Amino acid sequence: MGYILAVIALAVAVVAVGFAWRLQRRTERRLLGVVEALDDSAPGRAGSDIAIARIERSVQRVRELGDRVHQAERRLELALSEMTQGAVVCDEQGTVVFRNRYAQSFAGARHGEALVEAAVIELLEAARGGVAGDRELDLFGPRRRTLLVHAAPLRDDGELLGAIAVIDDVTEMHRIDAIRRDFVANVSHELKTPIGALSLLAETLAGETDAAIVQRLSERMRNESFRVSNMVDDLLTLSRIEGNDAPNIDEFGIDLLVRECVDRVHPLAEQQGVGISAGPIDPTLRFTGDRRQIASALSNLLENAVKYSEPGAPVEVRVSSSDQDLAIVVQDHGIGIPGAELERIFERFYRVDKARSRETGGSGLGLSIARHVARNHGGDVTVVSREGEGSTFALLLPRVTRAEAGE
Repeated sequence: MGYILAVIALAVAVVAVGFAWRLQRRTERRLLGVVEALDDSAPGRAGSDIAIARIERSVQRVRELGDRVHQAERRLELALSEMTQGAVVCDEQGTVVFRNRYAQSFAGARHGEALVEAAVIELLEAARGGVAGDRELDLFGPRRRTLLVHAAPLRDDGELLGAIAVIDDVTEMHRIDAIRRDFVANVSHELKTPIGALSLLAETLAGETDAAIVQRLSERMRNESFRVSNMVDDLLTLSRIEGNDAPNIDEFGIDLLVRECVDRVHPLAEQQGVGISAGPIDPTLRFTGDRRQIASALSNLLENAVKYSEPGAPVEVRVSSSDQDLAIVVQDHGIGIPGAELERIFERFYRVDKARSRETGGSGLGLSIARHVARNHGGDVTVVSREGEGSTFALLLPRVTRAEAGE
């Protein structure tokens, strides 16, 4: 509500300054009338000349004050017009005396916007009676929006000067709140499963004496603990990437980065029986950005390719570049992704094959991390996939450079 209070404070200032300017104009006219009366009634008298001179000086001071007041009023009006919220101000009789640029778009509007104007008029009328109010409106236009209209009386030392209605687009705020709620719910659900399994396994293990069963249960507990640990690591990584911290800017070679990521994922590939290899990469290709983030994005794409490949199927990495852009391509020949799910695979915790994800210990955050990293660097992650034939992910990065010959 802080921004609403700021708008209301500006509106009170506009109304008060406008009232002062109008009062000044009336005072100026009265003084000029006195000057004319004195000039007509006592021509040639020294006393009258002195009085007239004094009054004329007073008129000049009032005019100068009026100019400053008018400038202040105009300055405040411009400030309200530049705000991203709408503001509609009416006087004590209910006449609209000010409407900023954003609010002007609703005046005389039709369809959904007409509902906003009707709400403004109704809430202003109530505010003139001393009752502040709010109304939230959902507009189902070409772009769905949620607008909040808030109205409040304008008072100066207890005197009612009118009322103001503030129109604010809260669509993005609601979207972020929904994402936050879904994220908390998803994290709770995802952590609940392995923690519940750990609890059950520990309870079973406590009364078990058979060495073979103890060994098997211990192995299950270790896998579940790895799953929790991986999920927490991915959550911390995602939080850091989405945060406002400035990324570490380094210049590094693409060839070495790709081979380090392949080596990092190689043990998982061996465990899954999947071959992983990198094609020839131009050793002069270099990139400027956060090396740790780029490595995290590529590693997640490689891990995803390995986990969703069948034993014996290859995973290949290749790099292509233009004068300015770079593409690190990860191709697998695994289970593929149904076309209807391609748009959702970058959502947090979304999994195409939930059973396989549980088996491999995936957190459902890897692709989301990869896309966030790419977009943090002005790029993106794209995917082409055919169910049953495999998927090709491309990590697209701009501003690639080349090392000088001999470096």
